[in-house]
Amino acid sequence: MLFDIIQRICLVFGYGLHKKCVDTLNLIIILSLKILGTTFDVSDTSFLKKNQSYIIVSNHQSEYDIPPIIWFLRSLHPKFISKKSLGRGIPSISFNLRNGGSILIDRSNNEESIEKIKNLGITLSKLNRSVVIFPEGTRSKSSKPKKFKHGGITKLMESMPNAYLLGITINNSWKINKNGLFPLSMGTKVKLKVHKPIKFKNKDFKIILNKIENKIFSAIET
Repeated sequence: MLFDIIQRICLVFGYGLHKKCVDTLNLIIILSLKILGTTFDVSDTSFLKKNQSYIIVSNHQSEYDIPPIIWFLRSLHPKFISKKSLGRGIPSISFNLRNGGSILIDRSNNEESIEKIKNLGITLSKLNRSVVIFPEGTRSKSSKPKKFKHGGITKLMESMPNAYLLGITINNSWKINKNGLFPLSMGTKVKLKVHKPIKFKNKDFKIILNKIENKIFSAIET
């Protein structure tokens, strides 16, 4: 609730201050989870370039996948493709999704969703910002991933030809809230494996997508 108010004030002064507010919110979420003994281990990211667009492709185990992506990859300005229902009713999160450069899509309207994804890709490519997509479509809520859907990624690749595909494997985040919203589990060791980026321009998209899917899945701990 507090950060929802702070975000609204920061946005008046522009994108930069609003982004710092969102980054700080997600850092506080990470630090708050440490009270429960939760740790976040993120692999080396020194190879990532600033002022470069990335299409960040990740498996999706929990809503707690998002804070470490926003915080640890904050220099990439990651934006999200989220379902329309998240745009209302959730303090801070809904406001950021509506106003921070992400998009909200109606999964029942495929044509409109694809057009929004394409326009997002064009915009982010011009601004050298990045986009996060969870191709499973929903949280797996376990260590067993769902099959990736390639439609949204393909549209991003078409509209962001100079971007890189950046695969991330997330492990153990599902354990944090395996009991539901409450009680949260204690001592969870969340791991994020950031894979080396793949340049896809002028390459066969199907081959590249199968390659990154295999990379992500092969690093999942069961």
